[in-house]
Amino acid sequence: MARGQPYDAHERPPKAFRDVFKLYSKKESGALDLDPAILDFRRGMTGDQQSALLQTNSISRDHLLALCNQFHAIDSLNDQRAFTNNSDFPIYEARDIPGLRILPALFPPSTQRCLLSRLLHRDLANERHMTNIHAHYDVPYAVAASEEIEGHTVKPRHQSERLSFFSYPPTSSVSFQPLDSNVHKPLTISQVLRKKLRWMTLGGQYDWTNKIYPSEVPPPFPRDLANLLHGVFPEMVPQAAIVNIYSPGDTLSIHRDVSEDCDNGLISVSLGCDGIFVIGLEASQLSGENQPGRYLYPFRVTIVRLRSGDVVYMSGKARYAWHGVPKIVANTCPTWLQTWPAAQFADPMQESDTDQYMYEGWRGWAADKRINLNVRQMHE
Repeated sequence: MARGQPYDAHERPPKAFRDVFKLYSKKESGALDLDPAILDFRRGMTGDQQSALLQTNSISRDHLLALCNQFHAIDSLNDQRAFTNNSDFPIYEARDIPGLRILPALFPPSTQRCLLSRLLHRDLANERHMTNIHAHYDVPYAVAASEEIEGHTVKPRHQSERLSFFSYPPTSSVSFQPLDSNVHKPLTISQVLRKKLRWMTLGGQYDWTNKIYPSEVPPPFPRDLANLLHGVFPEMVPQAAIVNIYSPGDTLSIHRDVSEDCDNGLISVSLGCDGIFVIGLEASQLSGENQPGRYLYPFRVTIVRLRSGDVVYMSGKARYAWHGVPKIVANTCPTWLQTWPAAQFADPMQESDTDQYMYEGWRGWAADKRINLNVRQMHE
């Protein structure tokens, strides 16, 4: 659907939302665990919280299993063992934010690991996918499809791909040289992967400065990822994505996604540590709605604790809602992602010896990370 009302991508969020954001950015983990305003599907809901949610639909277990197995196909994995729940997966909508759909614990652990590997091994190694590093540094992509690393020939996981940056040990001499040495110093691969890398774009390469999508033909959106997400949300076509990489102490400022030319929904997939997600609508966005806000009058604000595997879909009035992440909750990465990119299991029958060798030096990289995949449709 073509976009209706125009919005200013540079508009500052209302003070009421900024105040809520500031409040939650300062809360400690214990206070977050007890906060009655936070919708937390694992902790359980109070009566008021249950009344704030409406189950609008569900996703068939068999359908989701088929989608995940199709996504895994290249890695010869089968997600049947990961689907311990024999029931369908509910879709909840927040009553205060019409169109905000929440799908808790949608993707199982093995799909989360596979998704993280596709994004940070394959897609990060694709030179057409821009990152925040490109603005100031020359990125040293692998020249060949295989290289000698510490006396061993290392090959990419799949044919026609470049080597993952994680194929190099943290002590590697590979460095990122500044475009202007008077302004920036060289970075080691450890500095980049552990802290400096903040985002990557897939498909449409968003211009963060001008807040537009460039007119040039973008690189193709990863087909396997598009098939997985379109299978869950058939009303939208994945064309662009921003992969955010957070550590505790990082935030995502309150903003609206308004640069796309259509109103189709936004998809957000959470991996790794928990994040506190704040989303709100102004009175002007609630025409025809009579109820006052649950937390702030005349605004409506909903706060959700998002965990690894959770998916959020922002459609309808929620499509242009103000939203942000004021808090990454430390020490909350699930066990199945804590060892990534090193192998999760010691049993070589469950994960390859190559994986264990290639990435062992990075064991635990994901333990203090939150990775958020934000997908949108740019055009009809």
